[in-house]
Amino acid sequence: MRIFLSVLLWIVLLTGCSPAPAPMHLHQIYQRDSIRVGILNGPTSYFVGPDGATGYEYELAQALADKLGVKLELVSAFFIDELLVKLSNGDIDLIASGSTISEALQQKYRLAPAYQLADEVLVFGQQKRRPKTLQDLSGPIVVLKGSSQAETLLALKTTEPQLQIELNDTDDPTELLQKVAEGKIAYTLADSHMLAINQRFYPNLGVALTLKRQQPVAWLLPKNNDDSLYSVLIEFFGRSYEGADLLTLEDKYFGHVRRFNYADTLDYIEAIDRTLPRYKNMFEQHAGSLDWRLLAALAYQESRWDPKARSPQGVVGMMMLTVDTANLMKVSSRVDASQSIRGGSRYLQRMLDRLPERIPMPDRLWFALAAYNLGLSHVESARLLTEKDGANADNWAEVKQRLPLLRQRKYYRQTRTGYARGDMAVYYVENIRRYYDTLLWVDERKQAEQQQAAQKQTTQKQAKPTAAVTAPATTKTKTTQKPAQKSNAIGNKSEPKRN
Repeated sequence: MRIFLSVLLWIVLLTGCSPAPAPMHLHQIYQRDSIRVGILNGPTSYFVGPDGATGYEYELAQALADKLGVKLELVSAFFIDELLVKLSNGDIDLIASGSTISEALQQKYRLAPAYQLADEVLVFGQQKRRPKTLQDLSGPIVVLKGSSQAETLLALKTTEPQLQIELNDTDDPTELLQKVAEGKIAYTLADSHMLAINQRFYPNLGVALTLKRQQPVAWLLPKNNDDSLYSVLIEFFGRSYEGADLLTLEDKYFGHVRRFNYADTLDYIEAIDRTLPRYKNMFEQHAGSLDWRLLAALAYQESRWDPKARSPQGVVGMMMLTVDTANLMKVSSRVDASQSIRGGSRYLQRMLDRLPERIPMPDRLWFALAAYNLGLSHVESARLLTEKDGANADNWAEVKQRLPLLRQRKYYRQTRTGYARGDMAVYYVENIRRYYDTLLWVDERKQAEQQQAAQKQTTQKQAKPTAAVTAPATTKTKTTQKPAQKSNAIGNKSEPKRN
């Protein structure tokens, strides 16, 4: 919340200094009926997933296009230098970089209002000793050439002459983080939000030092006297903060990855290989309309995939069902893995079905998970508190800020259901979201590897050499895996609490 207030103040100051708009650039956008946005291809900005285009910057750009009533024309690239040339030539209207902006770029281009603040952190592999100062480094820091991180290090070089810096012009920031995780390079400097995304997949990535704090993440525009598009962006980001649209988007992509636990994530990835194969068919069989990987993530949060798990509160089994919930879902043996998974899946689907139909996905799913943990009536109480505050009770990002209030008498006395551990429900949902993201990434990577192996086998069968023909040389292809949205009356439906 502190970050949002800081950025909002920054926007207000800009608004006060903004000259009257001249409709030149904006007129061109309306004439062509499209806004051309340069965007970097990567997990925090834009990529094409199984369900189509996705990413934080992509959704922001689409929201801007919708506000203007024009089409979104994306121009994607892997390096910002390619986009800077297009911006300078007038081939695109702006760049949605998704990263901190160097001082050099701030001098050459115009910054739109910052919508995020990120730290620049020195990343190391936790299998090695953590350096406590820059003097402790045992190798070069590898960063992308021309990046804000490169500028930070080159400036430090004047006071830290022993600093070794390697400028890379072939890998993107995600690939540099991957190389640190794999031990191929010792260190890199990364934006904190980029690191948070990648720690789900590479849990041994750790922060050694923070070299810069609260750096603006902002879009870039041409530096000229035309304020028409710039003025639109000031209003766009200001209203997005006021209406909590940015809060919602922030929660969707980053809200569940801010809290990172190295040991837990490492154990989880190991369990995916070691334990999950024994139960994968059961999750697939009983998932129904749910993604089996979400059901598996829920089960891991509940029991660490232990069918005989038992809590002091009396919940038992793979999906940790209470006696009442097991009876409701017609589960005769809570320690039978298949029955427990079937019962847990049906109970989660019941929570989804009992929520108001107007709540969209994925918020609807997060509410259902919270209800699985806390009971639907307590979730409805938190939604009621949200509505009383004048916020959107159908928005998970808004409601999750009120769920912890159910611990405080001042607030829970206003509800029919009283005290509840709402903060634990928030933690519960965010854990499942992290587990789900990681399992998606691991599963999709395995599927890609299996497809490559099958294609290789097919190619070898089709290209069997005869005695007179030399077998063709195989071609190695480098593949990079990329880690794969007001009510006036809220009902108070009661369900048995699970914990």
